[in-house]
Amino acid sequence: MKNIVVVDGYNIIGDWEELKRLKEKDIGQARDRLIELLADYQAYSGARVIVVFDAYYVKGIESKWESYKIEIIFTRENETADECIEKLVKELKNVQNQVYVATSDFAEQRTIFGRGALRKSARELFIELKDIEREIEIRIDEHSKDRPHIKIPLKKEVREKFEKWRRGN
Repeated sequence: MKNIVVVDGYNIIGDWEELKRLKEKDIGQARDRLIELLADYQAYSGARVIVVFDAYYVKGIESKWESYKIEIIFTRENETADECIEKLVKELKNVQNQVYVATSDFAEQRTIFGRGALRKSARELFIELKDIEREIEIRIDEHSKDRPHIKIPLKKEVREKFEKWRRGN
């Protein structure tokens, strides 16, 4: 079964402290940072991640694109993110896909739950991201400890020369 996480972008931005501070300065920076964080989440979890921003903050035509393997949707000018998310859930939810919607909007949570999707609150998604960051740090530490140690003591200049030869320089 494939996991799909649909994220209510501005709802998450309005909930996470770091993103709230960025939003006060520049909403674009807050969106970019959310997308970066979701890219880490996607890379680690392997889930398909779709983030939806409504056109309230960005006027213009509906647009969709992908960045860091994250699908980014800006709704049409008269369409809310909630409406778009509900359509996505209806399209994506089937026996092969488990759809999660990340939002702290209680009314939206009830609606998507009624359509068969599961919810993740903004806080739950934040905690998941922090757990992933810790897990990555642990794996990096373990990997760096597993690196082979030099058995024969060599001067730094000799080690550098060997390294150049090894790399073909």
